[in-house]
Amino acid sequence: MNYLLQGAKHKLISGLREKGIFDENVLSAFEKVDRHKFIESCLWRKAYEDRPLKIKCGQTISQPFTVAFQTQLLQIQKGDKVLEIGTGSGYQAAILSAMGAKVYSVERFEELFIDTSKFLEEIDHKIFTFFGDGFNGIPQFAPYDKIIVTCGAPNIPLPLLEQLKITGMMVIPVGENTQKMIRVLKTSKNDFIEEMFGNFIFVPMLKNTETI
Repeated sequence: MNYLLQGAKHKLISGLREKGIFDENVLSAFEKVDRHKFIESCLWRKAYEDRPLKIKCGQTISQPFTVAFQTQLLQIQKGDKVLEIGTGSGYQAAILSAMGAKVYSVERFEELFIDTSKFLEEIDHKIFTFFGDGFNGIPQFAPYDKIIVTCGAPNIPLPLLEQLKITGMMVIPVGENTQKMIRVLKTSKNDFIEEMFGNFIFVPMLKNTETI
């Protein structure tokens, strides 16, 4: 990485600290993972700005603060099995993997799935990608220690709650235009505790009718 991008990354990480990101494991992952590699080269000069950027299929790579905030809420421990709904660029999955998580990620857009899966295979063998409907999760590898949803869901999908292990956590933005960030703690098979952590804006979580 050239010195301009490196300097911009350090400035971003300092900014995340100032905005309340205190988990050193999260901040260390941001140091390890180069955000500019997950976007088109024409956008590299904006890569370490704290803002979302456009990627293929009308989607975005989330604002770094949002990535850090969701990740911090998950309280990732090394060895956690994590389900991610919405692979997108692969940046969030790479952050989780850099923290020692084993990541299973599902993407509904075929073009994004193909491109991002190929890229992630080149940089990280601890991330497993799947093409499908995020509302259904990936039941064959359940239960998961943690689940993260990186798109705005109209509600909390029941299949995701079922795939979360007891004592596991899910972080999911819920709402139509503006989403409430919700953390769900599963305390028994049918019991959950919900906490809310402010408003965010995500691209919508959509059902997938395509197959490959």
